[in-house]
Amino acid sequence: MNIDHLRLFVRVAATRNISQAGKEMDLSAPVASMHISKLEESIGARLIHRTTRKVSLTEEGEALLPYAEEIIHSVDAARATVGTGKAQPKGTLRVTAPASFGRMHLIPALNGFLDQYPDLSIDIRLTDSMVDLVEGGFDVAIRNADLKDSSLIAKKLASDQRIMCASPDYLAQYGEPKSPNDLKNHLCINQAGLDGWTFDTPDGALHIKPKGKIRIDHGEAVRDAAADGMGIAKCATWIAYQHLNNGSLVRVLQDTPLIDNAAIWAVYPSSRLLAPKVRAFIDYFAQYYGTPPYWDC
Repeated sequence: MNIDHLRLFVRVAATRNISQAGKEMDLSAPVASMHISKLEESIGARLIHRTTRKVSLTEEGEALLPYAEEIIHSVDAARATVGTGKAQPKGTLRVTAPASFGRMHLIPALNGFLDQYPDLSIDIRLTDSMVDLVEGGFDVAIRNADLKDSSLIAKKLASDQRIMCASPDYLAQYGEPKSPNDLKNHLCINQAGLDGWTFDTPDGALHIKPKGKIRIDHGEAVRDAAADGMGIAKCATWIAYQHLNNGSLVRVLQDTPLIDNAAIWAVYPSSRLLAPKVRAFIDYFAQYYGTPPYWDC
C-alpha cells in the first residue's frame, strides 16, 4: 500500500473530485486516477464510484477513510522523529482562522514563527465561516467560539476578554452609564449573533437586551462605530486594544464586568496524532500571545 496513494484518496474523499485532489498534490488528472486505481488493486476493493458528474466513496471507501487518515498522520509523525530523536516540524501547515483575528494577531507573528521553524511553510485561510477541518484538509484552526463538535480537540491559546466601551465624544454628549440598567437610556451598538449582554452584579447575573439603531455583523465595524461616537458597544479586547491605548475608546461599567468565558482556541481533529508542526504552532502562539495576552487592557 503506497502512502502517497492514501494521501490522494483522503483528498479525493474530502473534495469529491479526483482532478482537484490530484492538482493539490501536483498530479495530472489521468495520473491521479491511475493512482486511485492502483490503491484499489492493492486493497482488493473498489473505493470510489466514478461518474461524469461526481465522485463518491463506496461502502468500502467509507470504511477505509478513518484508517487512511490515521496511517497518514502516524507516518508523518514517525518521519519527523526518526533519525533525529526529536520531532522536527516540517512540511506545510494548513491553518484557518477568523478574518479579523488572523489579520490582527496571526499574520504579524508569522515572521518569528517561520524563523524558528525554517523547514515549515504555512497555508492560511482567513474566514469567519466555520470551516470543516477534515473536509478542508486543515491541520489546525483558530477559533473564538464555543466548541460544539466532539470530534475536535481544543487547546487554549489565550483569554478573550469582552468589555463595554464608548468614545470620549459620545460620553461627553450623553453621559456615562453607572449601571447596566442605565444602558436602556443609551444608544447601543449591537453585533449580529450577540443579542444579549450579561453582567456580573452584586445581586447576581443581570441580562440586558440592548436597543439601538445600529446592528452590525462584523466585530471591527462594531468597534469603529463605537470609536466614531455612535454608541456603546461590547468588544473583545483583542479587537479594541489599540483604540483603548490611544484613547479613541474608553471602558465603561468596569465595576460590573460582563460574564463571558470566551477564549482563543487552537482546534484540531481528535482522530489525529498531534503532529510536530501542530504542536509547534500551539506552543509558539500560546507563548507569543502571553498570559494574560498582550491585548488585555
